[in-house]
Amino acid sequence: MSSLALAVARSRRLPARVLGIGALVALGWWAVPQLAAAQLPDSLGWRTDFSKASVALDEIQSGGPPKDGIPPIDRPRFDDVATAGGWLDRLEPVIVVGVGDDVRAYPLQVLTWHEIVNDTVGGTPVAVTFCPLCNASIVFDRRLDGRLLDFGTTGKLRMSDLVMYDRQTETWWQQFTGEAIVGELTGAVLTRVPASIVAFEDFAAAHPAGKVLNRDTGHRRSYGRNPYRGYDSIEDRPFLFHDPVDPRLPPMERVLNVSVAGRHRLYPLSALRGKPVLNDRVGDLDVVVLSRDDSRSVLDADAIAASRLVPAANAFGRKVGNRVLTFEHRGDAIVDRETGSRWSRLGTALEGPLAGTSLPAVPSGVHFAFAWLAFNPSSEIYGR
Repeated sequence: MSSLALAVARSRRLPARVLGIGALVALGWWAVPQLAAAQLPDSLGWRTDFSKASVALDEIQSGGPPKDGIPPIDRPRFDDVATAGGWLDRLEPVIVVGVGDDVRAYPLQVLTWHEIVNDTVGGTPVAVTFCPLCNASIVFDRRLDGRLLDFGTTGKLRMSDLVMYDRQTETWWQQFTGEAIVGELTGAVLTRVPASIVAFEDFAAAHPAGKVLNRDTGHRRSYGRNPYRGYDSIEDRPFLFHDPVDPRLPPMERVLNVSVAGRHRLYPLSALRGKPVLNDRVGDLDVVVLSRDDSRSVLDADAIAASRLVPAANAFGRKVGNRVLTFEHRGDAIVDRETGSRWSRLGTALEGPLAGTSLPAVPSGVHFAFAWLAFNPSSEIYGR
């Protein structure tokens, strides 16, 4: 451990977030002379056209690692559910992506160390992305105007969020919005692919024949360990975020957004505790929020399997065919009143007249409040 990290670890007066960053310094990720300085031009070997940009270049900061210093996964390998259960805690969160009959889970314990997986699901080329600093899990279609892109990490941050780049043009992309912000493709926006965050056991129950990204990545990393220990302490300030924090919510509060026709509603996950089913209407869309109180945080303890439990939630449309369903929690089951069908937390009917039916996806995701509100300040907040 470096002397700086050792000094940080010995200080009990510093918040847990700083301890986590101290751990990263020990790994050599953050030991750079000027974290706040954006290092843009040719000296870093970029082919990016820096004359084209939709944001001020001084908003982009060095996060520490160099280009692809956090290596993406380009040749993902997968386990079946039973094999993955041997190394993955049942309550650990996974990103679930399904196209047709091809349904895959990407454990955050792996994504924390790589941030991007370039993959193809059901014939659709996708980039599965996770920014630990914003707790943002977002999946994109890698096709743009007939061109196939694949993505890496720049080592840069903007508003504490991952800045990606595509290897074909070395354009820089904002992970949170999917927008090209610097380079040849500036102004282009990637198409999002619906995805959910659930505990591994929920994925296994809903998709027993599904695939799970394994830890054979070609890189040696401490999978199952958390390099951002203590980062999600709810009252802490986010790392390398200098804008004012929206006062309506604690910055590190986990929130579920539902976005309909330019209107955004946030559901603080703390407000969903004890409410596994919430029927609501956002704009003209009837939605249901399905949640659970006991998914592992990947940004808490050193060992993810020993981390504290936090809520997890996903949103779906409630209209199936010409009928709007009303959901409720009966015992341990989620059922709709209209048909009595039993549903998974991934919005699939497991039993009953609607068995095999999936609820329509709605644009949504779970993030830290500071990040969502920085990019979408006009969002309304459920219950306020």
